[in-house]
This record gives sequence, structure tokens and C-alpha cells, in this order.
Amino acid sequence: MTKFTDLKLDPKVLKAVAEAGYDNPTPIQAQAIPEALEGRDVLGIAQTGTGKTASFTLPLITRLSRGRARARMPRSLVLAPTRELAAQVAENFDVYAKYTKLTKALLIGGVSFTEQDKLIDRGVDVLIATPGRLLDHFERGKLLLTGVEVMVVDEADRMLDMGFIPDIERIFQLTPFTRQTLFFSATMAPEIERITNMFLSNPARVEVARQATTAETIEQQLIELTPTRRDRAFGEKRAMLRSLIEAEGDACTNAIIFCNRKIDVDVVAKSLKKHGFNASPIHGDLDQSVRTRTLDGFRDGTVRLLIASDVAARGLDIPAVSHVFNFDVPSHAEDYVHRIGRTGRAGRSGKAFTIATPSDDKYLAAIEALLQKKLPRGVPPEGFAEAAAESSARPECKRDGDRPERPRRGERKPRGERPPRETAAAPVEAVAEAVVEAPVAAAPAPVAELASVKPARDEQRGERSDRNGRGRRDRDRNRDDAPVVGMGDHVPDFLMREFRAKAG
Repeated sequence: MTKFTDLKLDPKVLKAVAEAGYDNPTPIQAQAIPEALEGRDVLGIAQTGTGKTASFTLPLITRLSRGRARARMPRSLVLAPTRELAAQVAENFDVYAKYTKLTKALLIGGVSFTEQDKLIDRGVDVLIATPGRLLDHFERGKLLLTGVEVMVVDEADRMLDMGFIPDIERIFQLTPFTRQTLFFSATMAPEIERITNMFLSNPARVEVARQATTAETIEQQLIELTPTRRDRAFGEKRAMLRSLIEAEGDACTNAIIFCNRKIDVDVVAKSLKKHGFNASPIHGDLDQSVRTRTLDGFRDGTVRLLIASDVAARGLDIPAVSHVFNFDVPSHAEDYVHRIGRTGRAGRSGKAFTIATPSDDKYLAAIEALLQKKLPRGVPPEGFAEAAAESSARPECKRDGDRPERPRRGERKPRGERPPRETAAAPVEAVAEAVVEAPVAAAPAPVAELASVKPARDEQRGERSDRNGRGRRDRDRNRDDAPVVGMGDHVPDFLMREFRAKAG
């Protein structure tokens, strides 16, 4: 059996590995490390939980042990899709490089630019970053990538899912053509294969397992749930989840519960807390300090249930996860492999439960086609019926989109209770009495009075016509004997004079 001492690693690295408690490399480590030490490009394909991080960290430290970093010009670059995975790579580097003088910088979002700029200005040997924050530093003129000797892309298929491929292509173009590239992924989508053909030079392909396979140490169960009503599906799924956790009892020491949407992560976490479970959410919208504190609590055991979106599905090295619950069936088949890969790591056994409703049939078909086998079907636990009844009787933690079920076409919409007909309409006798007692309306005005109103209206119209310069004044303008209107009793003399020329 191959040992780490057979892999020609730096003695200081071997000492750190031995202190970490490792003697024998995993299959991917045993095959990838020698190729990387020879300077070849490496394309590593292996399922999650097989030790890919050490496959590039150990040869990277060995190669960089000779040389010196320069300001703003890192000697190596490690790209990770999420902040948590980047932070985990940084932790691995600290463990394996503690007997060397190599320096590192971690560039992730949610952290001040100022502190990161100070590290870059001093010069670092290893730069670990997410693509977005790395490009932010580059565009601000704080970073140069022309001195990169080794470039590592970890969880490349996750980069594809998160839309980072254009950023990865740009970063590749900013690094020297002579760099060494180590490319690791659990699956090989066509877009990933295109990137490797474009930027890797004659890579050593290391594939220790069939693409997108699950570990044999994981016991999988699919729990099929048919909701009693469509608007109750979310509540009954929560009841099913609680019943599964309670049925596992003490065997479920800790668990990761995956949801497809961030808002559902918060709702499920709130529901579990309300029912007395020790649960905390983690997703991309939370502040980085909160995410770090939650993960630390899950690692040290103060948090039992971690409700997560797919931000936590990749690369998190938490070896002692006993259970994984898929509250939602993942919409991408590859995500199923990564989710359940959080348990059953490092040779340990684990359990993975998936709750599915009839609307998830197409996603299940894609997962089973990827795995090339049917998922084992399980049965709901005994306490589910009571939990579902309680959930239906007392709705809780509604999410956006939970609305009462609409009636089908042709059905009458249910209404509230109507009052009895006797109280809805008054008796005939009461109506008659009301008519008799009502005051008699005033009679219409006589015709003579209406006739007297008409001249007054005509007089008002005439006054308005005079004000507007129209009406009688226009008709009488050419009359010589017309009196002057508007001067009162006094008429100026010049108005009475005639300016006609006398005849003869």
C-alpha cells in the first residue's frame, strides 16, 4: 500500500501530514500528487469526499518551498466557488505548511478590502480566492497575475452551476501561458470539458471513480410523500422531516438538511426551532461572520442540524456528519451526489434521506439516470400521521407562494356562511309600514313657476354675453342713437363731438 513517504513530498510537508494523523493517501491523492510534482497539468475527476483538496495542496506547498513572493504578484492561485470552500482550503494550507515560511492570502466576499490589500501588498506565495472578489482586486489595480506559477481550479462543475465560467476564462487569460494547471471536478459537463481542452496542456487525467457516483458507505432512502392538498404540501414535508429525525433518534448525532431555495432554508430552520430542535440556517444571503459562526458551531457540536442551500453542498470537510436530509429534490442531478456526499466520508457510514412529492418526478428520473440505478424506496415513519395532522390543524411558518388552493374550473368558489333568508329580507308588513310612515315627497312645481324661471335664466345669459363682448353690444354697435353704456350719468364732451368734415 502506498504511503505519503513514497510520494517525494517535502520533508516538512510530510511531518505536518503525519501530525495531522494521515499515513496513507486516498486513491486520488496517490495518483494526482506524483503527476503534479513532475510539473504536468492534472485533470482530476473524483466524487466528493475523496480528498481532492490535499491532492493539490501538498504538491503546491512542495513546489513553492523554493522561491520568494513579490508584492502584488502571488506565485500561485487557487480558485474556489464559495467562501466556505475557499476558507477550508486556507485551513488545509495552514495545517500542511506550518513548518514552512510560505505565506497566503484569502480573498472572499463579506470581508474588508483594506485587510486583504495589506496582505497582497506584502506579497503572498498562495492566493486563495473566489472568482468575483479576485477580479474586484484586479480591476482596482491592487493585483497582478503575471507571476502565477501554479493555478488550481477546485470544484469546477460547481463553478459552472454558479455562472463563474466566463470569469474563469478571463482569469486564465490573465495568467502566464507557462503556468501549471491543476483542475479538479466531480463531474465533467460539456462546458467543463471545453474549458479543459482550451486551457490545459496535455493533462494527466486522474479518475478514481466513475463520474457522479455515490459512496458505498452511504445508505440512501427515498421517501415518497403525496400531500393531502396542494397548499399543504410544504407543511406536510416539514412534518415528514421532523418525523424522520425523531425516528433516527440518537443515531442522528448531526445532520445537514438541504433546501433548493434560500427562503425555504429560513422557514425550515424556524419551524424546527419552534418544535424544539437545535437548528441553524446557512445560505448565501447571510453575513459572512454569521456563516462562519454557524459552521464553527456545527463542527464543534453546538449546532445539531444545519439547514443549508447548495452553498454548503460542495467541498465542506466535516467528516463526522451522520445524516443528510434532502428536504427538496435537487433540480440538478449532480447536486444530489454532492449533497449526500457530505455524509459517509473517510470510510465512515452515513444515511441520506430524500423527501419527494409527485411534482419531483422529472428530477428523480434525472438523478436515477445519472446514477444508473433506482433509489431505494423507504416508508414514512410511524409518527408522521400525527405530525401531519398537527401541521394541518395549526399552520405555521408559511413561505411565499403558500396560498389557499383555488377551485377548479366549473366549481363554485366556497363562501362564508350566509344569514338565514328570514333575517336577510324584511317582512312585507314592515315594508308597508315603512312606506306609510315615510314623509310624502314634495309635489312638482307648477308650470307657471317654471315659466317664470326661464326669463331669469335668459337675463343671466345676456349679462354673460355683455361681459364677453358679444350679444346685444355687437348688434347695437352701428346704431347712432344707442346710448353709451358703462360711463354712468356723466359723458365726456369729446365723445359727443363730431369730427366729420363740413361740406363746401
